[in-house]
Amino acid sequence: MAATRFDSRPLLVALLLGGVLVLAASIAVVITLGPASLSVGDVYAVVLEHFGLGSSGVSRIKDGIVWELRLPRTLLAAVCGAGLALCGAIMQSLLRNPLADPFVLGISSGASTGAVLVVVLGLGAGAVSLSAGTFAGAVISFALVMLLATGAGGGTSRVVLAGVAGTQLFSALTSFIVISSADAEQTRGVLFWLLGSLSGVDWADVALCGAVTAIGIGVCLLTSSALDAFTFGNTAAASLGVSVRWIRLLLLTVTALVTAALVSAAGAIGFVGLVLPHAARFLVGPRHSRLLPTTAVVGAIFMVWVDAIARTVFAPQEVPVGVVTALIGVPAFAVILFRMRTSP
Repeated sequence: MAATRFDSRPLLVALLLGGVLVLAASIAVVITLGPASLSVGDVYAVVLEHFGLGSSGVSRIKDGIVWELRLPRTLLAAVCGAGLALCGAIMQSLLRNPLADPFVLGISSGASTGAVLVVVLGLGAGAVSLSAGTFAGAVISFALVMLLATGAGGGTSRVVLAGVAGTQLFSALTSFIVISSADAEQTRGVLFWLLGSLSGVDWADVALCGAVTAIGIGVCLLTSSALDAFTFGNTAAASLGVSVRWIRLLLLTVTALVTAALVSAAGAIGFVGLVLPHAARFLVGPRHSRLLPTTAVVGAIFMVWVDAIARTVFAPQEVPVGVVTALIGVPAFAVILFRMRTSP
């Protein structure tokens, strides 16, 4: 069976190393795509030069294109893919729902409200950046959802219902602000951001999102055995010695913070956290010590190529990244639903 192909540790390590090599090659190839004449060798030479390992020999313009424009964007795409896919796997395990994704906690809608408050209403009078506003909105939305879920008893189904309520509330607030206060240019900018965009990112975004995602991956790997226990339900997990309430709260908080950080930098990118965990399960099975790192690598590779498609297919016009993920994700989502319907 496909789920048992990589039960052996050497095979799993080989799979992950192969995935990392594919990711590195993909990043180098994707950076060469565009109007500037660049080769993979130029990309590696520029990177090595900035690490003090020789001279690239390329022009200053090409150096700037690689180091200041395309490399940060491509690395952030990889971080977003890894983080969102990982959060999707965690949510599907915690909620025992194969159709859960990182945005089920209302984080995306809260981030959208924070974005329009900054862009449209000028919240903070220029002192608050778009990223800070979106992060604050996402955290406030998550806090409200957890407050509602706790007040209703804190069960898994109550978390989902609270997330639906939070999503509807902040989506309504976003729509009201845009309709009542935004002009045509602001509306277009907000819409583009809401669909996901990696344009204009810098090394600070890469560093912040990379650090948050790395911490999230570490925490999730440390609790992988508890996640395996959650597969059998809260009662079974408790009987195995898992502190169900605190582990679930920890993982929900970590998932929310990782998602909030990624959304604040790149906007709401849908379907990554919904579909990619299923692809990883097909490769390595449901055991989380194997599933989580595989999901992160698969998500990173996927998003690197999705971003390449978004910025090159209709160049010089850029397509929002979320549009591309939806066009790919919806057919995959349909396949998941069909398999759920036909499974015994």
